Amino acid sequence: MLTINYKSIFLIAAFLLATLTLKAQNRVLSLDSVLHYIHHNNLMLQEHDLQTKALEAAAKGAKSWMAPMVGGGVFMYPLPGQAVMEDRDKGMFMTAIQQDIPNPAKLKAKEAYLLSKSGVEEEEHEVMSNLFRAQAKTAYYQWVVLQKKTSVLQESQRIMQFMLKLSRVRYPYNQGTLGSIYKAEARLHEVENMLLMNETEMNLKNIQLNRLMNFPPDLRYRIDTVVRVPQPIALVDTALLSTARSDIRQIDKNIQSMRLNLHLENLERKPDFSIRLENMIPRDRMMPQVFTAMGMISFPIAPWSSRMYKANSKAMQLEIQAMQHGRQSLLQEAQSMVKSMALELQTRRTQVQNYETKIIPALRRNYETTMLTYEQNTGQLPLVIDAWEALNMAQMEYLNNLEQLYLIGVNYEKELEK
Repeated sequence: MLTINYKSIFLIAAFLLATLTLKAQNRVLSLDSVLHYIHHNNLMLQEHDLQTKALEAAAKGAKSWMAPMVGGGVFMYPLPGQAVMEDRDKGMFMTAIQQDIPNPAKLKAKEAYLLSKSGVEEEEHEVMSNLFRAQAKTAYYQWVVLQKKTSVLQESQRIMQFMLKLSRVRYPYNQGTLGSIYKAEARLHEVENMLLMNETEMNLKNIQLNRLMNFPPDLRYRIDTVVRVPQPIALVDTALLSTARSDIRQIDKNIQSMRLNLHLENLERKPDFSIRLENMIPRDRMMPQVFTAMGMISFPIAPWSSRMYKANSKAMQLEIQAMQHGRQSLLQEAQSMVKSMALELQTRRTQVQNYETKIIPALRRNYETTMLTYEQNTGQLPLVIDAWEALNMAQMEYLNNLEQLYLIGVNYEKELEK
């Protein structure tokens, strides 16, 4: 008889879960992969896709007619209690059917207007996608800088541990002071606190990226710290911005949609049609069956009915003019932002290069020199700590400038819709 060992099954499942978790944690997720997952998995982008499809589906029914109306009743039927002298005065039973026939030009204009609304929604999708890409790049680059800061802090931790160990060995031989040992201990604990804070910040960036990618919040992975430093880019003109930016394209689609709605409103001056058929069956069998057929046409150019669509048309024209002015204002603002960011990007890049090639190498040589004199018993520990702190602060300031360089690049690409 087959027996089930639930304990073994539980252990196997736990082992598989631990293995999968370990693989996920060891996985390196590049920035391109993050952007790919956001494009396909983000719930808000999926919501906009469904809204666009809903508008397209609604447009398919734009050319539909109203449902026909069918009725029945009596015609010239005598009131109760009335004396009927002849059978022909007994009245008739009547059935009727009526169908409204809309103007074909109005149906085509309505369909075009509804389809244009889906185009506006598509551009809104691109606006949100650009925003999410910028958020993802910001979190990813900040995580990269935090990783670099962690490496610097770990190196500082190793150096401080070495200096603390060396000072404790020399103290019994009067080659160091107790205050220097306490100062080194304090600096070591400060580094440990900064490492803890960095670890927390990296976990927060991990959770933020998981939210954007629609991943479980507790999913952990590593990132690729080798990323491209933003390059200075030539200044662009408004023609390029107007085609590149989704918010400008959305305004253009809104203007186009409003013009189609204006065209639809202007078509209200065209008439609509209606037909009505009635069949009458007399109660007197000697009377013939009769029918009526009536065609009707609306008369929308009457003064009391034309005021409404004329007022609506005027309002839409003013709204279109307002959107055109808003588009021009947004375009000018975007051009100014791009030019400012390009100049700031150039300046920040030069500052980062100065730290890499001049400031940090000089401070590192200063630290190595003081450390060498301390190891040779010709220098003091406080001088070594001061040299180390100067180097550490320069490295941190370099990484802060590098982070700002990344973020300016992100905002620049966001303005250019890249």
